[in-house]
Amino acid sequence: MVQHAEREIHEWTRLCDQKGNLNPAAIGYARKPIIECNLSGHFMRKKKWNYWCCYGEDILFSATISHFDYAISCSICFLEYETQRFIEKNVTIPLGVVKRVKMPTRVLDPIRFASSEINVNISHIQNQTLLAVNCGNFDNEPLNVNLIILHPAGDESLNVVVPWNRQTFQFTARHHTLPTKGFVKLGNKRFEFHEEECFSVLDFGRGVWPREVAWNRANASQRIRNRRVGLNLGGKWTDGTGMTENAVFVDGKMTKIHEDVIFEYDRSNFKKPWYITTKFSDTVMLTFHPFFERTVKTDLKLVQSEMHQLVGYYNGRVKLDDGSTLVIQQMLGCIEEHIAKW
Repeated sequence: MVQHAEREIHEWTRLCDQKGNLNPAAIGYARKPIIECNLSGHFMRKKKWNYWCCYGEDILFSATISHFDYAISCSICFLEYETQRFIEKNVTIPLGVVKRVKMPTRVLDPIRFASSEINVNISHIQNQTLLAVNCGNFDNEPLNVNLIILHPAGDESLNVVVPWNRQTFQFTARHHTLPTKGFVKLGNKRFEFHEEECFSVLDFGRGVWPREVAWNRANASQRIRNRRVGLNLGGKWTDGTGMTENAVFVDGKMTKIHEDVIFEYDRSNFKKPWYITTKFSDTVMLTFHPFFERTVKTDLKLVQSEMHQLVGYYNGRVKLDDGSTLVIQQMLGCIEEHIAKW
């Protein structure tokens, strides 16, 4: 059983109408990034971000550029799996100078953040994303990142428009299992990325959000039994909208899951096992065992948020479009809870 049949979009479509409200023709999902995010108006309510998560063999590295109308921020994170050494650096620029960063309207358009502390440059040329990051003081050591993220020809991605109503809505693009090569150098230590075993995930978001929101999200992109496998699951924020951000990718082909998923976990101890299942069927049956927790809290009175992001391993199974069952064993990935008033 599924909840509904989500509409698939095949042609280039604008997210908004001339008034800045949701274009009804954009509601649905696409297998290519063919939504033009022409956001306008709705001052203080627009949310825009580009987030790259790069899974190396020894480390996880991520870079995020976010624009929230009242401020723009850049965050870079480094986690070494074995030692659990974790480093995070954030730079926030308040309203008034936010025009220094241009948030593109198309998913793979270039984006750059430059400050005295962090420089991030992301460009896309001939099916490759070039991710370059420099930070002179990253836990008292220089950081230099140079990664080449490959976009295999024919790969599908999840591009979904979630409607709360005509004035509040979100476009999310999730690109999974992108082979990654290059290096992350921290001080004198260099971590190599090899495209056979290292994969990146893009989370691109553009939307007009309600004042209060809560979400769960889960992602993983790894090689399993010589196949590139990606998981993308989300809950709470899409409930009742008629759309989901749920999908699984195998060797670049997407199985769209037209059903809400339920996240069960212990909010008093996020490092206990999590359980993710589809609401009506046994299409998704996964457990997640965390080994690392990142907590981010913001309390600026007007803006409040709390995020618990876990890194760990997925086990279980997912049913695919062709009727076969994908078995997941010790698949490295992330999961999170985020509650915000923003």
